[in-house]
Amino acid sequence: MAKESTTIDVGEPSNVTKSSSHIVVDGKKKRSFVVANAGGKRGLAIFDFLLRLAAISATLAASIVMFSAEETLPFFTQFLQFQASYDDLPTFQFFVIAVAIVASYLVLSLPFSIVTIVRPLAVAPRLVLLIFDTLVVTLNTAAAASSAAIVYLAHNGNQNTNWLPICQQFGDFCQIVSSAVVAASIAIVFFLVLIIISAIALKRH
Repeated sequence: MAKESTTIDVGEPSNVTKSSSHIVVDGKKKRSFVVANAGGKRGLAIFDFLLRLAAISATLAASIVMFSAEETLPFFTQFLQFQASYDDLPTFQFFVIAVAIVASYLVLSLPFSIVTIVRPLAVAPRLVLLIFDTLVVTLNTAAAASSAAIVYLAHNGNQNTNWLPICQQFGDFCQIVSSAVVAASIAIVFFLVLIIISAIALKRH
């Protein structure tokens, strides 16, 4: 009976050793998964930061180019001149203000993007970026879409309402405002990618 008892006692530590080693292996797997997950999120965060820099360049260029849109037609006398400027149209004024606000937001969002690089598993900064990116892209889209409609009318006019195309006379002006709208549209694409990145980063939690 003593031998059987001894055999049972020897067997128990063996089982405990196996189970503890199993726990150690699971812990290593879990740590490796967390490290790999953090590495993937850090890569997304770096890409997010670079996209924000590109979006800042696009929005600043769009706002500055539209603000500088102006052309004066040469005429026989300086007392009678035809001039086209961005502030002649409220839509273009809205474009300059709205896109400037978008560019300012992007600059302010850079510290949050840096936090997601330093702490890739943090949820709060990523969630803040996702919410405000979604709101700001709406403003950017409204500015670009409304200005694109005016640019279309400037190029093609509208015979039903007797709106004549002005780009035949103000060619440089139309080219400048068209470039501004294109830059703002590129910024919209950047924002959509930023929103997708934030959604993917949050989904992996």
